[in-house]
Amino acid sequence: MERFAFVLHPLRFDDFTRKYPALRLFSESFVEKSFSHLPPYKASHITGLRSPTGVEAEGWFIVVPVSANLMVKMSFREEILPRLVRAGRLAEDLGAGIVGLGAFTKVVGDRGVSVAKSLDIPVTTGNSYTAASAVDGALLAAERMGIPAQEAEACVVGATGAIGQAVAAAMAGSVRRLSLIGRRVDKLQAIKRSIDDLGTYTDVTIGTDARVAAKTADVVLTVSSATGVLLEPEDLRPGSVVCDVARPRNVSEKVYERRRDVLVIDGGVIAVPGKVDFHFDFGFPPGYAEACIAETMILTLERRYEPYTLGLDIRPERVREIREMARRNGFSVAGFRRFEHAIPEEEIDAIREAAERRLRHSTSA
Repeated sequence: MERFAFVLHPLRFDDFTRKYPALRLFSESFVEKSFSHLPPYKASHITGLRSPTGVEAEGWFIVVPVSANLMVKMSFREEILPRLVRAGRLAEDLGAGIVGLGAFTKVVGDRGVSVAKSLDIPVTTGNSYTAASAVDGALLAAERMGIPAQEAEACVVGATGAIGQAVAAAMAGSVRRLSLIGRRVDKLQAIKRSIDDLGTYTDVTIGTDARVAAKTADVVLTVSSATGVLLEPEDLRPGSVVCDVARPRNVSEKVYERRRDVLVIDGGVIAVPGKVDFHFDFGFPPGYAEACIAETMILTLERRYEPYTLGLDIRPERVREIREMARRNGFSVAGFRRFEHAIPEEEIDAIREAAERRLRHSTSA
């Protein structure tokens, strides 16, 4: 039996109240501050994970009870890192062969590098499979919205970053046209050349204006490290798909409120093999998980106990490899998520219908 652990933390107030409903009686800030003083703890024992190859695994969710709100405000070196190391040591005590970092625990500081240096077991952020599932999720969402991928125009906003380059390389060959958007033209040109060298049929262009590129794109992937919003409601075409992988988010919250004809997702929801039971409600249907959790599981089932994805270095070849390992072990993109929750099929149907109505109206006008 192989073993792993995964570190997570509360993202929003309802993550506290889902487990402890009585906390609704208190203010959000009071609850966040009160829980932040608690040490990391084992939240659940994950059972039933079984690969088609026959390998079985068990794992544990370890919670660092610091909200996303507080995590970005605290000192990484003095306050967050000691908590993450303590969580990692708990994983070691449980017998885990690898530990994965989730949500903001993989974003703050140096993206897992310092945590890994302080532990005896390897650490992964899950960002390689996050990049792979973002592309797979975006293409699946396009299909669900009636957009044939081979005829689609896509753009990657933030293409010069580590995840952006990996996403752009993974998207090449799947769409008719691909726009690479970033601030540095020289880097964009280098990435374009590397994609052109792959010999795909995709027509690759470069640009520096995300809003201009998004207006004509069927599929938009945002992976920029910019702290401000890059896309507003008026920048998106009816029926388009937007996969917002960036943290902080690149897509304005107004898009969710005003554009009921655009499908915005955070990435793919991953179906996990076997009769897995997380014994913990983290907002997903039974048997489904986020890509960063899945990467830790995949590496465990492959017995690849190594720091697969750390820091800013996300190599395209690793994205391709983790995709193949996922397929071999029975993991697949089977839905979509937003704000770390699965998006219901009925909502997607409603978005597609709204897009079709708007397109009919604009054609007849």
